[in-house]
Amino acid sequence: MSFKVLASALAMIITFSAFLPYIRGILTGAIKAHVFSWVIWGITTLVVFFAQLSDNGGAGAWAVGLSACITLFIACLAFLKRGDLAITKLDWLFFIAALSSLPFWYFSDSALMAVIILTSVDLLGFGPTLRKAWAQPQSESLGFFALFLLRNLLVVTALEHYSWITLLFPLAVALACIALMLIIVLRRRHLSRTTPISS
Repeated sequence: MSFKVLASALAMIITFSAFLPYIRGILTGAIKAHVFSWVIWGITTLVVFFAQLSDNGGAGAWAVGLSACITLFIACLAFLKRGDLAITKLDWLFFIAALSSLPFWYFSDSALMAVIILTSVDLLGFGPTLRKAWAQPQSESLGFFALFLLRNLLVVTALEHYSWITLLFPLAVALACIALMLIIVLRRRHLSRTTPISS
């Protein structure tokens, strides 16, 4: 087994390891996933997976494809379990911007331009979750995003061809995970200091 395939296998194991507790949290009601975020992430991740394959991303793309399928499943599950359905005007703005950007994949002759657009769309999907994490930091799983940070670093390691087409998406998502984790940690600390202790 080559090093690239091993890194990809580890990335897929981490993908499963990250998603299973998150799914369990949704089922038990401990986690209220934001439906809009997961729909946007699922669609864009699936299309980027195909773009990576077209640019010979090889084993590094496998975990991205797996992630897309599970992400779309979580979007459906979050809707059925009535996760975070408190949709604001800003959430609608993120969602509409994401959907309106997707046709560029079809009309663009440049695979790189398509990946840039889709990565931007995927990052827009973090918008509602960032808003929710700021207001309700306890409602998101810090460990989940830490695992996804590691997963994306392994995806980069497993790529069989390095170009902006194959690298941009996993690197951008890794940075977004770092930003979200920082918000969750800082807001939890802030709220724990400002919450009065009940007698």
